[in-house]
Amino acid sequence: MGDPSIEESKKVVEIIEKGGADIIELGLPFSDPIADGKVIQRASERALKAGMNPDLFFDLVSELNVKVPLAVMTYYNLVFKRGIERFVRDCSTAGISGIIIPDLPPEEAGDVLRACRKFSVEYTGFVTPITTPERIERAVKVSTGFLYIVSRLGVTGGTTSISPLKKLLERLKQYDVPKAVGFGISSPPQCEEAISMGADGVIVGSAIVKLVGDRKYKEIEEVLRKMKEGCLKGLKRRIE
Repeated sequence: MGDPSIEESKKVVEIIEKGGADIIELGLPFSDPIADGKVIQRASERALKAGMNPDLFFDLVSELNVKVPLAVMTYYNLVFKRGIERFVRDCSTAGISGIIIPDLPPEEAGDVLRACRKFSVEYTGFVTPITTPERIERAVKVSTGFLYIVSRLGVTGGTTSISPLKKLLERLKQYDVPKAVGFGISSPPQCEEAISMGADGVIVGSAIVKLVGDRKYKEIEEVLRKMKEGCLKGLKRRIE
């Protein structure tokens, strides 16, 4: 939120909903977004320069006119600085259904999880292609909304291959938790491939953030519709 301008952010969210998104992830910008690649890093810098901060973020979210669930993606420093319970309460008040904190290990998420239970906000755990079985168990245990599947090693951003994903999804079949794949998903064929492999959803970030930064609003809805079609094709392949 906040890029390319604070006011335009609301318009962008509405366009994303029209494009067919089932859940919309809203980024609360942080100065050191260690899990994000260059596209989202630059968007965060622009948003911060435009004046985005947690107070303004929650005010903007509360003004959104969308019907799909909303999730906030941010870093633990901002949550801790605001106060864990206050941050989660503000999420609930603003209409945010879930929290994604990529730099918070599951072993240290107890205070956030307690606040999430108190204010009925879902929490998302992470797994990667090299996550150990023991840590997968912990990530699944803390995931009350969905499990965030990191398709490859590295930061966010488009890639041509999500080949490590197949083995990871095979390892996760035994767990009865919704699984959404992110990091590197940037095209309809990748969406189709991820869903056909067993994912329940895909998370598309950098591909959309780049269009937002370029103010290519008409393209956003079109790109999302094609990605949604890819997901549906992948589901059809999986059940046939």
